Amino acid sequence: MADKWDGKSKGNKAGYQFFVATIKFFGLNFTYAFLKLVTFYYYLFSPTKKYLLDFYQNSLGYSLAESKKLARKNYYVFGQTLVDRFAFLMGKGNEYKHKSTGGQYLQDLVSEGKGAFLLSAHVGNWELAGNFLKGNYNAKVNVLMYEAEAEKLRDFFNATTGGVQFNIIGIKDDFSHIIKIHSALKRNEFICLHADRNMPGAKTMSLDFFGKKANFPLGPFQMASKFDAPVCYVFNLKTDKYFYDLSCAKPIYEKMSAEDLGKKYVEILESKIKSNPEQWFNFYDFFQ
Repeated sequence: MADKWDGKSKGNKAGYQFFVATIKFFGLNFTYAFLKLVTFYYYLFSPTKKYLLDFYQNSLGYSLAESKKLARKNYYVFGQTLVDRFAFLMGKGNEYKHKSTGGQYLQDLVSEGKGAFLLSAHVGNWELAGNFLKGNYNAKVNVLMYEAEAEKLRDFFNATTGGVQFNIIGIKDDFSHIIKIHSALKRNEFICLHADRNMPGAKTMSLDFFGKKANFPLGPFQMASKFDAPVCYVFNLKTDKYFYDLSCAKPIYEKMSAEDLGKKYVEILESKIKSNPEQWFNFYDFFQ
Protein backbone atom coordinates (compact mmCIF):
# COMPACT_ATOMS: atom_id res chain seq x y z
CA MET A 1 0.00 0.00 0.00
CA ALA A 2 1.15 3.50 -0.78
CA ASP A 3 1.21 6.70 1.24
CA LYS A 4 -2.33 7.43 0.08
CA TRP A 5 -5.32 5.14 -0.23
CA ASP A 6 -6.47 4.62 -3.84
CA GLY A 7 -9.92 3.24 -3.13
CA LYS A 8 -9.06 -0.35 -3.99
CA SER A 9 -8.65 -3.42 -1.83
CA LYS A 10 -5.17 -4.91 -1.92
CA GLY A 11 -6.46 -8.44 -1.43
CA ASN A 12 -5.96 -10.73 -4.41
CA LYS A 13 -8.35 -13.31 -5.82
CA ALA A 14 -5.92 -16.22 -5.44
CA GLY A 15 -5.45 -15.45 -1.75
CA TYR A 16 -9.18 -15.24 -1.19
CA GLN A 17 -9.76 -18.53 -3.00
CA PHE A 18 -7.08 -20.22 -0.91
CA PHE A 19 -8.73 -19.25 2.36
CA VAL A 20 -12.19 -20.18 1.07
CA ALA A 21 -10.85 -23.66 0.26
CA THR A 22 -9.07 -23.92 3.63
CA ILE A 23 -12.26 -23.03 5.51
CA LYS A 24 -14.23 -25.51 3.44
CA PHE A 25 -11.94 -28.50 3.82
CA PHE A 26 -10.16 -27.91 7.16
CA GLY A 27 -12.51 -25.72 9.17
CA LEU A 28 -12.18 -22.43 10.99
CA ASN A 29 -9.82 -23.47 13.79
CA PHE A 30 -7.20 -24.73 11.34
CA THR A 31 -7.65 -21.65 9.16
CA TYR A 32 -7.11 -19.35 12.13
CA ALA A 33 -3.97 -21.27 13.12
CA PHE A 34 -2.54 -21.08 9.60
CA LEU A 35 -3.47 -17.40 9.46
CA LYS A 36 -0.99 -16.70 12.25
CA LEU A 37 1.85 -17.74 9.95
CA VAL A 38 0.56 -15.71 7.01
CA THR A 39 0.01 -12.54 9.01
CA PHE A 40 3.34 -12.86 10.82
CA TYR A 41 5.00 -12.83 7.39
CA TYR A 42 3.11 -9.62 6.57
CA TYR A 43 4.15 -8.14 9.90
CA LEU A 44 7.81 -8.83 9.12
CA PHE A 45 7.91 -7.67 5.51
CA SER A 46 4.96 -5.40 4.74
CA PRO A 47 5.91 -1.75 4.11
CA THR A 48 2.63 -0.69 5.69
CA LYS A 49 3.90 -1.56 9.16
CA LYS A 50 5.60 1.83 9.45
CA TYR A 51 2.22 3.59 9.27
CA LEU A 52 0.79 1.45 12.05
CA LEU A 53 3.85 1.98 14.25
CA ASP A 54 3.77 5.72 13.65
CA PHE A 55 0.08 5.93 14.52
CA TYR A 56 0.39 3.84 17.68
CA GLN A 57 3.39 5.80 18.94
CA ASN A 58 2.62 9.36 17.86
CA SER A 59 -1.18 9.41 18.03
CA LEU A 60 -1.98 6.92 20.78
CA GLY A 61 1.19 7.29 22.85
CA TYR A 62 2.32 3.65 22.97
CA SER A 63 5.97 2.70 23.36
CA LEU A 64 7.83 1.16 20.41
CA ALA A 65 7.61 -2.31 21.97
CA GLU A 66 3.88 -1.94 22.62
CA SER A 67 3.36 -0.59 19.11
CA LYS A 68 5.11 -3.56 17.52
CA LYS A 69 2.92 -5.93 19.51
CA LEU A 70 -0.20 -4.05 18.44
CA ALA A 71 0.88 -3.97 14.79
CA ARG A 72 1.40 -7.72 14.77
CA LYS A 73 -2.02 -8.22 16.35
CA ASN A 74 -3.55 -5.79 13.87
CA TYR A 75 -2.49 -7.92 10.88
CA TYR A 76 -3.77 -11.06 12.56
CA VAL A 77 -7.17 -9.62 13.52
CA PHE A 78 -7.52 -8.11 10.05
CA GLY A 79 -6.92 -11.56 8.58
CA GLN A 80 -9.52 -12.99 10.95
CA THR A 81 -12.13 -10.49 9.79
CA LEU A 82 -11.56 -11.59 6.18
CA VAL A 83 -11.85 -15.27 7.14
CA ASP A 84 -14.98 -14.51 9.17
CA ARG A 85 -16.51 -12.72 6.20
CA PHE A 86 -16.04 -15.74 3.95
CA ALA A 87 -17.02 -18.29 6.59
CA PHE A 88 -20.29 -16.51 7.31
CA LEU A 89 -21.26 -16.52 3.65
CA MET A 90 -20.29 -20.17 3.30
CA GLY A 91 -23.04 -21.17 5.71
CA LYS A 92 -21.00 -21.14 8.91
CA GLY A 93 -22.85 -18.21 10.42
CA ASN A 94 -23.94 -20.35 13.37
CA GLU A 95 -20.30 -20.34 14.52
CA TYR A 96 -20.52 -16.60 15.20
CA LYS A 97 -22.26 -14.84 18.05
CA HIS A 98 -22.71 -11.17 18.74
CA LYS A 99 -24.18 -8.77 21.22
CA SER A 100 -25.80 -5.47 20.40
CA THR A 101 -24.79 -2.32 22.23
CA GLY A 102 -27.48 0.19 21.34
CA GLY A 103 -29.14 -2.40 19.13
CA GLN A 104 -32.57 -1.20 20.23
CA TYR A 105 -31.95 1.97 18.21
CA LEU A 106 -31.62 -0.15 15.08
CA GLN A 107 -34.63 -2.26 15.98
CA ASP A 108 -36.70 0.88 16.54
CA LEU A 109 -35.77 2.22 13.11
CA VAL A 110 -36.80 -1.06 11.50
CA SER A 111 -40.05 -1.19 13.51
CA GLU A 112 -40.87 2.41 12.64
CA GLY A 113 -40.18 1.74 8.97
CA LYS A 114 -37.48 4.38 8.72
CA GLY A 115 -34.58 4.32 6.34
CA ALA A 116 -31.28 5.65 7.71
CA PHE A 117 -27.64 6.34 6.98
CA LEU A 118 -25.34 4.06 8.98
CA LEU A 119 -21.85 5.58 9.00
CA SER A 120 -18.93 3.39 10.01
CA ALA A 121 -15.18 3.10 9.43
CA HIS A 122 -12.47 0.57 8.64
CA VAL A 123 -12.70 -0.61 12.23
CA GLY A 124 -13.66 -4.17 13.12
CA ASN A 125 -15.72 -6.10 10.59
CA TRP A 126 -18.29 -4.02 8.74
CA GLU A 127 -19.11 -6.75 6.20
CA LEU A 128 -20.26 -9.04 9.01
CA ALA A 129 -22.27 -6.16 10.46
CA GLY A 130 -24.27 -6.04 7.24
CA ASN A 131 -25.11 -9.71 7.62
CA PHE A 132 -26.01 -9.29 11.30
CA LEU A 133 -28.34 -6.42 10.39
CA LYS A 134 -30.06 -8.53 7.77
CA GLY A 135 -30.27 -11.69 9.84
CA ASN A 136 -31.11 -10.27 13.29
CA TYR A 137 -33.09 -7.12 12.59
CA ASN A 138 -34.71 -8.13 9.30
CA ALA A 139 -33.30 -4.89 7.94
CA LYS A 140 -32.90 -4.20 4.24
CA VAL A 141 -29.28 -3.16 3.90
CA ASN A 142 -27.44 -1.38 1.10
CA VAL A 143 -23.66 -1.03 1.36
CA LEU A 144 -22.14 1.88 -0.54
CA MET A 145 -18.63 1.38 -1.90
CA TYR A 146 -16.46 2.47 -4.81
CA GLU A 147 -17.49 0.80 -8.05
CA ALA A 148 -14.20 -1.00 -8.74
CA GLU A 149 -14.30 -2.51 -5.26
CA ALA A 150 -18.01 -3.30 -5.55
CA GLU A 151 -17.60 -5.25 -8.79
CA LYS A 152 -14.62 -7.16 -7.44
CA LEU A 153 -16.39 -8.23 -4.25
CA ARG A 154 -19.75 -8.89 -5.91
CA ASP A 155 -18.26 -11.19 -8.56
CA PHE A 156 -16.05 -13.06 -6.10
CA PHE A 157 -18.74 -13.62 -3.50
CA ASN A 158 -21.27 -14.74 -6.08
CA ALA A 159 -18.80 -17.24 -7.53
CA THR A 160 -17.52 -18.71 -4.27
CA THR A 161 -20.07 -18.28 -1.49
CA GLY A 162 -23.46 -17.73 -3.08
CA GLY A 163 -23.43 -13.96 -2.63
CA VAL A 164 -23.74 -11.47 0.20
CA GLN A 165 -26.89 -10.91 2.24
CA PHE A 166 -27.00 -7.20 1.49
CA ASN A 167 -27.22 -5.10 -1.65
CA ILE A 168 -24.09 -3.35 -2.91
CA ILE A 169 -24.40 0.12 -4.45
CA GLY A 170 -21.33 1.12 -6.43
CA ILE A 171 -20.22 4.77 -6.36
CA LYS A 172 -19.94 5.96 -9.98
CA ASP A 173 -18.60 9.08 -11.64
CA ASP A 174 -22.00 9.78 -13.20
CA PHE A 175 -23.58 10.02 -9.72
CA SER A 176 -26.20 7.40 -10.60
CA HIS A 177 -25.66 5.98 -7.12
CA ILE A 178 -27.45 9.03 -5.71
CA ILE A 179 -30.65 7.93 -7.44
CA LYS A 180 -30.27 4.41 -6.00
CA ILE A 181 -29.69 5.83 -2.51
CA HIS A 182 -32.76 8.04 -2.80
CA SER A 183 -34.87 5.07 -3.93
CA ALA A 184 -33.56 2.85 -1.12
CA LEU A 185 -34.35 5.47 1.53
CA LYS A 186 -37.87 5.86 0.12
CA ARG A 187 -38.23 2.08 0.62
CA ASN A 188 -37.13 2.63 4.25
CA GLU A 189 -33.84 0.76 3.83
CA PHE A 190 -30.45 1.31 5.46
CA ILE A 191 -27.58 2.94 3.56
CA CYS A 192 -24.26 1.81 5.06
CA LEU A 193 -20.94 3.42 4.22
CA HIS A 194 -17.47 4.12 5.55
CA ALA A 195 -16.55 7.72 6.24
CA ASP A 196 -12.85 7.50 7.07
CA ARG A 197 -11.04 7.31 3.72
CA ASN A 198 -10.52 9.72 0.84
CA MET A 199 -10.42 8.96 -2.84
CA PRO A 200 -7.75 10.92 -4.76
CA GLY A 201 -9.28 14.18 -5.95
CA ALA A 202 -12.41 13.90 -3.80
CA LYS A 203 -13.55 16.79 -1.61
CA THR A 204 -12.45 16.59 2.01
CA MET A 205 -12.84 18.46 5.26
CA SER A 206 -10.18 18.93 7.90
CA LEU A 207 -11.13 17.70 11.37
CA ASP A 208 -9.31 17.32 14.69
CA PHE A 209 -8.31 13.68 15.06
CA PHE A 210 -6.14 12.57 17.99
CA GLY A 211 -4.80 16.08 18.46
CA LYS A 212 -3.87 16.64 14.82
CA LYS A 213 -5.65 17.77 11.69
CA ALA A 214 -6.72 15.01 9.33
CA ASN A 215 -8.71 15.10 6.12
CA PHE A 216 -11.95 13.14 6.09
CA PRO A 217 -14.14 12.61 3.01
CA LEU A 218 -16.80 15.30 2.73
CA GLY A 219 -19.13 13.17 0.60
CA PRO A 220 -20.61 10.81 3.24
CA PHE A 221 -21.41 13.63 5.67
CA GLN A 222 -22.69 15.95 2.96
CA MET A 223 -24.95 13.21 1.67
CA ALA A 224 -26.25 12.38 5.14
CA SER A 225 -26.93 16.05 5.88
CA LYS A 226 -28.98 16.61 2.72
CA PHE A 227 -31.25 13.56 2.72
CA ASP A 228 -34.25 13.49 5.02
CA ALA A 229 -33.19 10.39 6.97
CA PRO A 230 -31.77 9.62 10.45
CA VAL A 231 -28.00 9.22 10.79
CA CYS A 232 -26.42 6.52 12.97
CA TYR A 233 -22.79 5.73 13.79
CA VAL A 234 -22.44 1.94 13.76
CA PHE A 235 -19.39 -0.26 14.44
CA ASN A 236 -18.88 -4.02 14.64
CA LEU A 237 -15.85 -4.91 16.78
CA LYS A 238 -14.40 -8.37 17.34
CA THR A 239 -14.34 -9.14 21.07
CA ASP A 240 -13.45 -12.84 21.03
CA LYS A 241 -12.58 -15.62 18.62
CA TYR A 242 -16.08 -15.95 17.16
CA PHE A 243 -17.79 -13.08 18.94
CA TYR A 244 -18.59 -9.51 17.87
CA ASP A 245 -20.09 -6.41 19.46
CA LEU A 246 -22.38 -4.55 17.06
CA SER A 247 -22.74 -1.06 18.52
CA CYS A 248 -24.99 1.79 17.46
CA ALA A 249 -24.93 5.33 18.83
CA LYS A 250 -28.21 7.17 19.34
CA PRO A 251 -29.64 8.13 15.93
CA ILE A 252 -29.51 11.77 14.87
CA TYR A 253 -32.92 12.83 13.59
CA GLU A 254 -32.47 16.59 13.40
CA LYS A 255 -30.82 18.31 10.47
CA MET A 256 -27.10 18.88 11.01
CA SER A 257 -24.38 20.32 8.81
CA ALA A 258 -21.83 18.02 7.20
CA GLU A 259 -19.13 19.49 9.47
CA ASP A 260 -21.13 18.86 12.65
CA LEU A 261 -21.90 15.30 11.57
CA GLY A 262 -18.19 14.84 10.87
CA LYS A 263 -17.14 16.15 14.28
CA LYS A 264 -19.56 13.81 16.05
CA TYR A 265 -18.35 10.92 13.92
CA VAL A 266 -14.68 11.60 14.74
CA GLU A 267 -15.49 11.78 18.46
CA ILE A 268 -17.04 8.29 18.37
CA LEU A 269 -14.37 6.91 16.02
CA GLU A 270 -11.61 8.05 18.40
CA SER A 271 -13.29 6.25 21.31
CA LYS A 272 -13.56 3.01 19.30
CA ILE A 273 -9.91 3.16 18.25
CA LYS A 274 -8.71 3.95 21.78
CA SER A 275 -10.51 0.90 23.18
CA ASN A 276 -9.60 -1.36 20.22
CA PRO A 277 -6.39 0.02 18.68
CA GLU A 278 -5.61 -3.28 16.95
CA GLN A 279 -8.85 -3.07 14.97
CA TRP A 280 -8.42 0.13 12.99
CA PHE A 281 -7.22 -1.23 9.68
CA ASN A 282 -5.52 1.84 8.29
CA PHE A 283 -2.48 0.92 6.22
CA TYR A 284 -1.37 4.28 4.88
CA ASP A 285 -0.37 7.73 6.15
CA PHE A 286 -3.73 8.98 7.41
CA PHE A 287 -2.47 12.43 8.37
CA GLN A 288 -0.75 13.23 5.08
